Amino acid sequence: MMAKLWILVAVAVFLETVSGASLGVVYTEGGMVEGKNVRLRIGRFMDIFKGVPFAAPPGTFEKPKPHPGWDGVLKTTEYARRCLQVNLIMTETRGSEDCLYLNIWVPQGRSLSSGLPVMVWIFGGGLLVGGSMGANFLDNYLYDGQEIADKGDVIVVTLGYRVGTLGFLSTGEPDLPGNYGLWDQQAAIAWVHRNIRAFGGDPNNITIFGESAGGASVSFQTLTPHNKGLIKRAISQSGVAICPWAVNRNPRKFAEEVAIKVKCPTDDSMAACLKMTDPVDLTMAGTLSLSSSADHPLVFNLLLSAVLDGDFLPDEPHNLFHNAADIDYIAGINDMDGHIFTALDVPSINSPLVNTPVCAVLEDVKRLLGSYTKEKGKAGLDNAYSTYTSTWGSNPSQETIKKTIVEIGTDYIFLIPTQTALYLHASHAITGRTYSYVFSQPNRMAGIGRPYPSWVGADHADDLQYVFGKPFATPLGYWPRHRNVSRYMISYWTNFARTGDPNVGENSVPVNWPEFTDGEKFLEINSKMNKNYVGEKMRLRYVNFWASVFPSLPTVVSE
Repeated sequence: MMAKLWILVAVAVFLETVSGASLGVVYTEGGMVEGKNVRLRIGRFMDIFKGVPFAAPPGTFEKPKPHPGWDGVLKTTEYARRCLQVNLIMTETRGSEDCLYLNIWVPQGRSLSSGLPVMVWIFGGGLLVGGSMGANFLDNYLYDGQEIADKGDVIVVTLGYRVGTLGFLSTGEPDLPGNYGLWDQQAAIAWVHRNIRAFGGDPNNITIFGESAGGASVSFQTLTPHNKGLIKRAISQSGVAICPWAVNRNPRKFAEEVAIKVKCPTDDSMAACLKMTDPVDLTMAGTLSLSSSADHPLVFNLLLSAVLDGDFLPDEPHNLFHNAADIDYIAGINDMDGHIFTALDVPSINSPLVNTPVCAVLEDVKRLLGSYTKEKGKAGLDNAYSTYTSTWGSNPSQETIKKTIVEIGTDYIFLIPTQTALYLHASHAITGRTYSYVFSQPNRMAGIGRPYPSWVGADHADDLQYVFGKPFATPLGYWPRHRNVSRYMISYWTNFARTGDPNVGENSVPVNWPEFTDGEKFLEINSKMNKNYVGEKMRLRYVNFWASVFPSLPTVVSE
């Protein structure tokens, strides 16, 4: 009897395994594609398509063009190569010019999914490095969309776009206008809109989301007039279009430096010469300096960025928010987003407290603020210094001073621009809703000695592992509290993608997240969150200084 029972169980499991829904061959505008179907658990499957072309291999310094198509069935089971770029230490290149591909994760039950919300991820990396094509470190693929797709019952798409010189070099003139990487992103979004129905997605419910330079890219994509009607919602994590590093208003200077390195003239024939130069040489010539100090912060070295080209960006970003009036928008930052940058500008903030004289740390505060307020001269520095030291008391601790340095970097590079973008979005909104957050889960490397002191909160990019469900995909590397915060973020993000309201959808959330327009409310996200983690008027004293007091001071040095 027991043997028969085991046979019946085995048959049931077998039938369950083979009878799950699978898309099989999918017809796209370029031709047929076939991915891979994987079984996640009983009754749950995932169709995964890797390396689906969304445009033709791009020409050097040309906008992306439609893919010419292919014959037969294209097997899309392996990631394409990332776009040509320098390695992290900028000594050589990796990747390929032929890189305009995307990846798709489609959750399935026993029957085929249809009408699913679609979430399109834009990776960060300073517009210089990065990719969404396979393992980032050893076998760990940070941007694997499986956990989000499964837990949120949404389709996840990740894409490739040109970075570095090939993606963002510009003369500031029509002969080499720049923004090629942004055009690549836009081509991918448009491809998704045209083709995602065949994969079970709703083309009228597309959410784009990204982090750092990807968050700024998301912001740009909502502001350009070229995406009208394509995007329903958007999430910018630690980056918006009005960040000080997001737009280069004098791109020709760096273009001439690149031209000299590759032996091109810097006269009217420069653009033509650059277009004929080996792409690898162009990429290496676009390396940026990573050396920095409090007197010249790293953020000022990020010269390969978006430009006001009169086409993709027809005006200053702050004048384009009317284009996002009907887009639901979440934007936020990590509470110590600036730590990774200020730690390079002011290395002493990570040194043991007893080893750094207080007077030296105080001088670092003044030097960093002096760099950020240079255009306003002494009045700018004095006002900034009094603002940031107003809560210190007469005898501040080294820890207090070092935290203040991180706060200064976080405010200037991320928080103030993000708050400004939220104000602008809310003030121009017609149907679009606006939500603000700060992510404050402490850094996992803090409190264990080097590299970080125990007081370090959520550093730049710390949110990514939780959004992409790494505590579930690689559970041995995390504690239950990490799974909690990951569950919360995936729930908020996918609810928002489904309904435009992060509180309403298929997943329950721990705290109701009010709209920004309800008294400038924001949600603090971490593993301990409850109703007390809803705040209002984020860092009001500092937002008021940078947004109102500082601009009103007379300019003494042109930027």
